[in-house]
Amino acid sequence: MYYSMLKADNNLNFGLKIRLIVLVFIQYAVWGAYLISIGRYLAQAGLGSQIKWFFAANGVVSLFMPALVGIVADRYIQAQRLLALCHLLAGAFMLSAGIYCLGADKVEFGTLYPLYAMSIVFFMPTVALTNSVSYSIITRAGGDPVKDYPPIRLYGTVGFICSMLAVNWISIGGVRMQDSCTQLVLSGILSLVLCLYSLTLPACPTGGSRAGRSVADAFGIKAFGLFRQSHMAIFFIFCILMGSALQITNGYANTFLSSFSANHAYADTFAVRNSNALLSLSQISETLCFLLVPFCMKRFGIKKVLLMSMTAWVLRFGLFGIGTPDMPGVLLFILSCILYGIAFDFFNIAGSLYVEQNVDKSIRASAQGLFMMMSNGFGATIGMIGAGAVMDRYVFKAAMPDWSSAWLWFAAYMVVVALLFAVFFKDSKK
Repeated sequence: MYYSMLKADNNLNFGLKIRLIVLVFIQYAVWGAYLISIGRYLAQAGLGSQIKWFFAANGVVSLFMPALVGIVADRYIQAQRLLALCHLLAGAFMLSAGIYCLGADKVEFGTLYPLYAMSIVFFMPTVALTNSVSYSIITRAGGDPVKDYPPIRLYGTVGFICSMLAVNWISIGGVRMQDSCTQLVLSGILSLVLCLYSLTLPACPTGGSRAGRSVADAFGIKAFGLFRQSHMAIFFIFCILMGSALQITNGYANTFLSSFSANHAYADTFAVRNSNALLSLSQISETLCFLLVPFCMKRFGIKKVLLMSMTAWVLRFGLFGIGTPDMPGVLLFILSCILYGIAFDFFNIAGSLYVEQNVDKSIRASAQGLFMMMSNGFGATIGMIGAGAVMDRYVFKAAMPDWSSAWLWFAAYMVVVALLFAVFFKDSKK
């Protein structure tokens, strides 16, 4: 299917498409090597209560680094070279984190976290940089980024899934990578590989000091005037509330499934031993649900689409709360993973489209920056800190871990958000 999608358009050289596929494949493989499984490793290393800070780092860094690096790429350093530099630094810090854990008798948060956080500082901008590099190369080759890039970008999700499955199945020293700090080593190595590969890509010339977005555009400052419009103000407030849910299962789902290994009745079930493989269904669902967003936006409108997302989040958390790793309880985990595509895409993609359709074209870039700041910045950061407090109370600092109550609290939170949204959000005519 993917091959036919690439061959369908002959305007862009097929060999160049393959080069961009390799770029996005490795880019997301770097992320997939640890994002879903690091919580499982941290819990086993005695740092379960600190998981929230590892994932909050993603949100904090997303508030400023992608914008700053984007300005540098627009004006001063060619994007493919800046991409290589960022991956060099991100890979070096992540590799250092993995090597430290390999040699430590007891992993200390005060040593591991700074290395990990510095890697995130330089990795997060590469997600946007990879898009920029791809757009520039496609445009200079005579292609159309809007038409040519989406089928290429799908291979990024394929890379993420392949990396997850590799971490699930590969054992080193008799220990699977999903249970070991070798996942950090793998991620660091892939970053360094992509650093070298980026240097082989065609040049992406800068526009000089007068080109590209302004600082106000990059940080979405100009778009803050949208808060004067009641429907947009309410929309952005709910972006924060919904964004709070984005990283919770990434941070804790794998740790949750691994916790069943303490129960002999569940220890050898597929869901416990191969949690990364099970959770990869979420990324597969995300890829497929991507295609449903335009249809649902036209058919139902933004309010109903976002309510679908909120409902999916309620079920996503709730099914984790009542499921078990054996049959038939594991079917609830599988259904939760399938619903992730609706929960994630119907918010992120539909929300971005809504912003695009409802703001003046002169501030569209700023408005998109504001949307990302509210959801993946403030929302995700606040959500992980709040989720960490819930997990500490019911799991990591509890006399008897109660994962079910924690998941059901998250589900209840999204029920409240959905009800408030249904009452207060009024869709614009557009």
